This record gives sequence, C-alpha cells and structure tokens, in this order.
Amino acid sequence: MTVAGSNETLLPVAPLTTAISSREYLVGGTFNGKVSGGGKTKLTGGTLEAGAQIGCGIISDEAEINPGLSFTPGIKIPFTGSAGDASLGTGISLQGKVYLKPGTVTIVPIDKKSFKGTGTRVTITGVRIKFDQCAGQSFIRTYATLTSSTDNTDDVITYLGVTKAV
Repeated sequence: MTVAGSNETLLPVAPLTTAISSREYLVGGTFNGKVSGGGKTKLTGGTLEAGAQIGCGIISDEAEINPGLSFTPGIKIPFTGSAGDASLGTGISLQGKVYLKPGTVTIVPIDKKSFKGTGTRVTITGVRIKFDQCAGQSFIRTYATLTSSTDNTDDVITYLGVTKAV
C-alpha cells in the first residue's frame, strides 16, 4: 500500500475574528492511495481520509479581569479634634489573569473517500480551517490515511506532509 501527497499548500490567513489567539489557514493538495500486492483474501474496498493537523504550543484556557476600588479612612491618635486628625485614602486597581495549558494537536478531517478497487484520490483546494485559543506558536501539516479492507483484515497507512511553523 502507498499513500502520497502532492501540490500541497498551507497558507496562513488573517482570522475572521481578528482575535490574536485565533489561527486560520487555507489548505490544499492532492492525495493518492494505491493498494498493490497479492494476498490470499479479496479486497472489499477501503477509504482515503485527507485533512490537516494543527499544533499549538500553548493554549489560552481562560482569562479574567478583576477591577478593584479601595477607600481607607484614618484618624490620628491622640485625637485632638482638629481637621488634621482625619485622613482619607482612595485607590483604584485592575488585576488581570490568563490561565495557560500545555499545547494540543487538533486533527481536522476535510474529506473521506470510500473506494472499491486498488486506487483512489482526494483533491482539496483552498479549504479554510481555523483553530482558537492558541497563545503560543502554531504548526500545521497535511495528512492522508489510507485504509484497505478485506473480509477479515484492515491495513492502515498514513502520509504526513511537511510541518510548517507559523
């Protein structure tokens, strides 16, 4: 069995949300699968799934903003009753927190083709895929998984395209 990719494109594009934690890509390529050889059982068919894998180094899980306001009255001891014995303090604060998690890999299947016989092909052109909550560097690559089936066996092989850092 063989599976291969050609004419692949992985183009980062501006996310529609304009959020700095969103990533979007235009993905394309042609993926071919072929079953060869002579086994004892007859081929019943198979599938070819093609898509993209997106890796993100750091996930931005959630964020919170905590505003604060303080008011602090004071009295001088010993208290003499003069205006200088009393004081007043005020303050405004703003605290922000971002909770980060280790990165993940997201698999985005784009097409899955069932076939009979020994060969199949999937062509992808300009499919837009997205990934949200990515606070770190991101990576993308194409993949294609070929499965060949008989009455009592399945054989599976996967092609991985070149990884592109974005």
